[in-house]
Amino acid sequence: MQKRSRHPMDELKLQLSRILTVIPKGSTIQYIDYPVYNNGGDLLIMKGTEAFFKENDISIHARYSVLDFPVSLAVPRDHIIVLQGGGNFGDLYPVHQKLRERVVASYPHNRIVILPQTIFYRDESEFQQTARIFNRHPDVHLFVRDPLSYQAAKERFRQCAIYLSPDMAHQLWPIVPASKPGKRLLRFLRTDMEKTTDQIMLEGDGFGDCLDWCSLYNRVERKSIYWIGEMLKKRTGLLPMGTIWSKYSDYLVDKAVRRFSQYEAVQTSRLHGHILSCLLDKPNTLLDNSYGKNSGYFHTWTSNVQTARLAGSEDTH
Repeated sequence: MQKRSRHPMDELKLQLSRILTVIPKGSTIQYIDYPVYNNGGDLLIMKGTEAFFKENDISIHARYSVLDFPVSLAVPRDHIIVLQGGGNFGDLYPVHQKLRERVVASYPHNRIVILPQTIFYRDESEFQQTARIFNRHPDVHLFVRDPLSYQAAKERFRQCAIYLSPDMAHQLWPIVPASKPGKRLLRFLRTDMEKTTDQIMLEGDGFGDCLDWCSLYNRVERKSIYWIGEMLKKRTGLLPMGTIWSKYSDYLVDKAVRRFSQYEAVQTSRLHGHILSCLLDKPNTLLDNSYGKNSGYFHTWTSNVQTARLAGSEDTH
């Protein structure tokens, strides 16, 4: 009998096990910069990260978002500090980058692991400033999601260990669709500074249902996210806000899964619109974003997924 070949998504999930070389099974960690906002892509990353920790018996001593990370935090030397992955490494999202730099500067005696990120700086001087901070630390391990980020990190972070890795959301593979599709096409398109002129031209034809993370979640849900964030900022301890957010973010991710399940196919300029479609094994077309993050990710990791294609690519599998 011929051996069945492994699904490309199985391979991507398996590649995440490389992280265990720097966060060994059974480690105790501090998990920092988890998302408390309405970007469902970052919530998928968080859920994949938590699933990875659970599967590998990694104990989370404490969790902190950018909203409630304390001014002064005593961290035992044997704890590994683990920073959330995503696409906010650089100068486009300074709040998260400044927290990252502060942690690296403040904890020279702890191993620091940054989970898979895409790096992008508009200002080279900002990049060099980050490099000066990182290169003073003896034990920083940075995982990145594409070759351009890898090359840029290798050139500047000469005292750090750099690794190429798929996104943490792949740990969630496979996700079973919530229903059979009853509609033809979902256009899940960026509405922020990373959208492109190609996307704007595409939006003009009016075909399919259009959504983004901000419109997937309704006004009550967005207000609930804001309220939870405000309570985290206050750090009163009167309510278990971390637990409340964990449960509520489960609901938000489940809502995305249910919505994507309704469609036969997805067209998206959101990287995690693409990754969620792949996790559901749903036909999807990925448009690039403004600085090549999406195409870089596709060519590095998901071009072998039979249900996925890159807009403008001649690759038809």
